Amino acid sequence: MINLHDIRYVRLGTRDLEGATRYARTILGLQEVRREAGFVFLRSDSRDHSVCYFEGDPADHTVAFDVASDAHFDAAAAQLEAMHIEFRRGTRDEADLRRVADFLTFRDPTGNQIELVLRAAQTGRGYHGERDAGIDSFSHVGLCTTDARRDEAFWTSVCNARVSDRIGDAPLLRIDDVHHKIALFPAKRAGIQHVNFQVNGIDDLMRSWYFLREQGVPIRFGPGRHPTSHAMFLYFAGPDGMVYEYSTGVRKIAPEDEATYVPRQFPFDPTGFCMWGAKPEIPEFSS
Repeated sequence: MINLHDIRYVRLGTRDLEGATRYARTILGLQEVRREAGFVFLRSDSRDHSVCYFEGDPADHTVAFDVASDAHFDAAAAQLEAMHIEFRRGTRDEADLRRVADFLTFRDPTGNQIELVLRAAQTGRGYHGERDAGIDSFSHVGLCTTDARRDEAFWTSVCNARVSDRIGDAPLLRIDDVHHKIALFPAKRAGIQHVNFQVNGIDDLMRSWYFLREQGVPIRFGPGRHPTSHAMFLYFAGPDGMVYEYSTGVRKIAPEDEATYVPRQFPFDPTGFCMWGAKPEIPEFSS
């Protein structure tokens, strides 16, 4: 089994690198850390970077996860090879660009591009976003799935993800004690469906709601509260059709509860996504 340790970064293609970078700094609240070989790296916490924009196809998305050790990395490669899942090991230059010791890349059954990274760089410098959005950490991604049950089986049998809850057939998957680091939403395409950042509290979330409205950024969903993770949330439009989310107060499932925890089932309608009554303007959240 591939033992995912934590989520690490996303890589997103864009037709307007300067515009996407400006949005990430001044609207989303990330800190630009460097530009190298046509890539712009931005951070949100102690990770070297959590978002990388590059000039390219806006449908070209990658999400990366850490593995905990060299042994876990080698075991992951052996697992993929044994299952005849095509993968590629990164070159030295590619690994250096990502600030990791090593990585391999493969696709899940829908075609989502996944990277497994070893010994990713942390930074000892404090995170200072150009806009103080109150971001605490890069927390999770929503991925598109063309077959939710098939992909759930992949993430929970090939990898160590566990189902926390389901909204219709859409599973919310944890790889540690946080309610979910991966969410799979039915769609007719591959790719990242949304990118989530945790903020420090409801005050940060509501300040961003007012700020985003003043800046003319379309709000896609919220403010609201998920009945699944109990997190308060705000979804809004980003460059190239990407949806970003701020949330706070996400539920955790303690290790001592793992043996007895049973996933709950929620309806795939607005009540399954929000307990306050907000209704999403997000295609993958609509039946």
